[in-house]
Amino acid sequence: MSQSRYALPAKAGNPACWSGGPRLRGNDIVSHQSTPASIISPSRRGACPTLDKPMQTGDGLLARIRVERRTLTPVQLAALSQLAITHGNGLLEISARGNLQARGLRPETAPHFARAVTDLVPLETGLVVDTSPLAGNDPLEKADTRPLVAAICHGALPLQDKLGPKVSVVVDGGGQIALTAIKADVRLLALDATHWAVHLGGGKPQVMDAEAAVSATLALLAALAALGPAARANDLFPKASVAMACPSPANGPGWGAAMLKTRSGHARPITLPFSQMHGSALIALADAAEAAGVATLRLAPAHRLLLDNAPDSLVESALSLGFITDPADARLRASACIGSEGCASGHIAARSIAGRLSAMIPANQHLHVSGCAKGCAHPQPSDITLVGREDGIGLVIKGRAGDTPQHILDEAGLVPALAARQDAR
Repeated sequence: MSQSRYALPAKAGNPACWSGGPRLRGNDIVSHQSTPASIISPSRRGACPTLDKPMQTGDGLLARIRVERRTLTPVQLAALSQLAITHGNGLLEISARGNLQARGLRPETAPHFARAVTDLVPLETGLVVDTSPLAGNDPLEKADTRPLVAAICHGALPLQDKLGPKVSVVVDGGGQIALTAIKADVRLLALDATHWAVHLGGGKPQVMDAEAAVSATLALLAALAALGPAARANDLFPKASVAMACPSPANGPGWGAAMLKTRSGHARPITLPFSQMHGSALIALADAAEAAGVATLRLAPAHRLLLDNAPDSLVESALSLGFITDPADARLRASACIGSEGCASGHIAARSIAGRLSAMIPANQHLHVSGCAKGCAHPQPSDITLVGREDGIGLVIKGRAGDTPQHILDEAGLVPALAARQDAR
């Protein structure tokens, strides 16, 4: 790929909150003042990194890039990757929600990175409203989520400065990519083309039509805004006391297949191992995608990329570059943060440990390896959780990283402990 391809295109106007449904004025949603106003401390609870306000981590600054519609061309992916190499340490992540993250930025390079990214791709800011990257293009979805997403984004505009940064909404069309592993204050799940199960906080779902579902969502968001930025939906609708489930981040009927159906053909999912790849591998993938005639790449939940209408040769190239292409790969049974290799809070090299242990985990179970008790990589309970601590590695069964561990191990004791657990089954 020649260097000229990294030249930034002229702006084509401000992006909308969501391109499905009615177009909104982009300056209602996105600010193009890209110079970071501040750097978020890693100890600040309830904060989220953004492009304008990156977060300090153990390997520099981390910036989150909310790409509009989660859709990129190969040229855009290559250019973003080159920017991450030029201005950071070259490491890029796809988060559990499907956002792109760049690591290793520095205070003097972060503003240049933010300006260049803003000029390169349309962005979203404000309230986080998650939906499937195949919304409107999934022949198995029960309803098109895009009109609801657009209506919620538009209705929430007056509230966005009053809501906490972690407040979010999930609108799940019931298609091939389920979003049940993504935490949300409000969750809308399509039951059919006109009815939605609406979950407010931890309350029981209520069945509503689309208009009522949007109204209920906006009413809850208004209540949270009135309470202040620390408020979450569970404060108003506490979760019922029930046995904890252990949802896999790879749930959803589509994630068990090597190919997803779309209205325009198919999409091939590939995964970044434990969410992360170097920009050079992503540039090589973008080169191969363009050579194969693939025009669209979609950032997807659970650290995945969807390659629209990709031939087998492109998937083979992705495998050779280090991406996970087999839905049965043992690493998909594990979640892990960067741990001590890139986080000031991490006590253990979580991804390295997860890579060594994932093959020991049965196909119907999930392993979470967390550098500390915050459990950022997988907030939900897991069958087995290993937690870095000052006094060793905590072993939690059927719980979260912040739960009290049943045992404290050293790294040498991990394999025997997991082997003993499997022998006891």
